Amino acid sequence: MKRTLIWAAAVGLAAAAGLASAQEIKIAHVYGKTGPLEAYAKQSHTGLMMGLEYATHGTMKVLGRKIVVIEKDTQNKPDVGKAQLAAAYGDDKADIAVGPVNSGIGVAMLPVAKEYKKILLVEPAVADTITGASWNRYIFRTARNSTQDGLAAAATLKGDISIATLAQDYAFGRDGVKALKDALTGVGNRRCYEEP
Repeated sequence: MKRTLIWAAAVGLAAAAGLASAQEIKIAHVYGKTGPLEAYAKQSHTGLMMGLEYATHGTMKVLGRKIVVIEKDTQNKPDVGKAQLAAAYGDDKADIAVGPVNSGIGVAMLPVAKEYKKILLVEPAVADTITGASWNRYIFRTARNSTQDGLAAAATLKGDISIATLAQDYAFGRDGVKALKDALTGVGNRRCYEEP
């Protein structure tokens, strides 16, 4: 059943990308191959490749067209990620893009997908902003988001407690703290402290 759903999604993406006359389906994986999230990025790439191989029964083809994965390194920098996505869509003629692992880079990449009118499948960046305030019609998410994390954390807490948060000072951290505070509001006698 899972394989059928993955296969249907791949065929749907190919059709949506207008690939009727194309010889190859180009998927750009725009992710932090280098930098502090390198290990996480490697897992993301391994998962993408395994998923494509599974969905295509090892052929790496959809409707007889070869799938080509183009790797682009964001270097864990928003401006580089934005430029790499533009290069993937513009120069490499990618039909669709996947990534990034960093929420700040994800937010920076959103307007590029809109400009090129091509799908950006956000995985695994988590910030709510990606499919919230900064969302556009070309953005899809396959991973959890900050609100889901906050609700899950709040659901596990019992009794009269106080919570202190420590988070990164960019979209991932800010959205995560906000989501937790929102989830804790009106749920028992719980307080959440944060350092501005």
